[in-house]
Amino acid sequence: MFEGITKGLEGALSLFRGQGKLTEGNVQDALRAVTQALLEADVNYTVAQDFTERVSQAAIGMQVLKSLDPFQQFVGIVHQELINLMGPVDHSLHLRRGELVVLMLCGLQGSGKTTTCGKLARMLQESQWRPMLVAADMQRPAAIDQLKIIGEQLGVPVYSEAPPGNAVKVCQNGVAAARKAGNIDVVILDTAGRLHIDAELMQELEQIDLKLSPQQILLVCDAMTGQDAVNSAKAFNEALELNGVILTKLDGDARGGAALSVKAVTGVPIKFIGVGEQLDKLEPFHPDRMAGRILGMGDVLTLVEKAQKEFDAEQMALQQEKMLAGKFTLVDFKEQMGQIKKLGPIKQIMKMIPGMGKVADMMGGDADPEQDLQQIEGIINSMTPEERENPDVIDMGRRRRIASGSGTDPSDVNKLLKEFSMMSGMMQQMAGMSKLNQMRQIKQMADGGLFDPGARLQMQKQGTSRGPVDRRAEQEKKKRQRKEAKKQRKKNRR
Repeated sequence: MFEGITKGLEGALSLFRGQGKLTEGNVQDALRAVTQALLEADVNYTVAQDFTERVSQAAIGMQVLKSLDPFQQFVGIVHQELINLMGPVDHSLHLRRGELVVLMLCGLQGSGKTTTCGKLARMLQESQWRPMLVAADMQRPAAIDQLKIIGEQLGVPVYSEAPPGNAVKVCQNGVAAARKAGNIDVVILDTAGRLHIDAELMQELEQIDLKLSPQQILLVCDAMTGQDAVNSAKAFNEALELNGVILTKLDGDARGGAALSVKAVTGVPIKFIGVGEQLDKLEPFHPDRMAGRILGMGDVLTLVEKAQKEFDAEQMALQQEKMLAGKFTLVDFKEQMGQIKKLGPIKQIMKMIPGMGKVADMMGGDADPEQDLQQIEGIINSMTPEERENPDVIDMGRRRRIASGSGTDPSDVNKLLKEFSMMSGMMQQMAGMSKLNQMRQIKQMADGGLFDPGARLQMQKQGTSRGPVDRRAEQEKKKRQRKEAKKQRKKNRR
């Protein structure tokens, strides 16, 4: 997501590294690079010019802070201006208990509007609201069938009429059906789209707006169309007075021009973003978090929210107890991998962790963490229950059998068992420790590189396979040697 603009801004900001202070000269050099990065990311030209002008005024007009170097100072200014550019955002749909609320979704054909209706319905369900979907796209019969399938998947009622029909009447009848049912809180109207904006489309949408007075009108835009998404948002807003934009396919958008331009050009905030095809892949849009991602700062809050939503808290607590008791098995290891996979692609997860974005980039396009996890899972699945609980029984013959069953090489099985043995040994060492000593041990493990993939990558480049345990053992050995030398010096003085 946004790889192009992230790299462009990193290049611009790097011009400050090693500089003693902010000056008009080095600020202007960086701003030219920032402008270029924005334009290459398909950001609207006027938006890019206004953005760099605000950054310039803030940077040149700011009193240089002694505690910050120019790089930190300029990054802080760009970060804040990115937040201002994309926000503020009100995620509320202004729903009220005991009152039927009508939401109208509109957009061009192919923007993902019908799927987004389903995603929005699922989000409302999770917040204990009872939605109904109305299939009002009479131009595309497949859209009606698609909405019915989505409704079945979610257990959400769908109101539809056989085409051809009048979209305004369908919407009115759908709302009337929701009122009659008495157990519906929110009606979501899936209106017609076109391949381009035309008078007929806009007239139909204006009539629906006039007759039903929906509380919220949300435009669904395809982020990957860049400035076309911005232009369509502007046209729809002039006709309908939008309350918000839902930007779809953001997970596949390497440029980011639409996300950075929509609010500035239309004045309409991005309320939600689609980050995948599945019905649970709709998230509230947070300008501050997105600014952090764009600048390579990560997005820990979103990652924590994902973990709280996806992880089985009881299972994780049980696994933690087993780890600290030194009873962690390959079965538990596999279950933990399953939890991690729920969060999404590993590289995307890494980019949400501050400092890990570059590590993900260092892995290169050929690296496939998901495939590595599948391979590990395949190896564990090819073991017998006894082998998973007690890997020590796995001899060379068993390793060959496991490798054959999982479609891997015996060396891959050896590697997994060795790494698991290292981790298991650490857990057993920690089992009898106090909480304080456990924390110290975790810090030593981190210092030794266990939680630093970058260090491991560097070791591999240097042609060594030493792991964190080996280095920790060396540190302990040197510590003992220093103690022995100190004792010897004392004896000699006597």
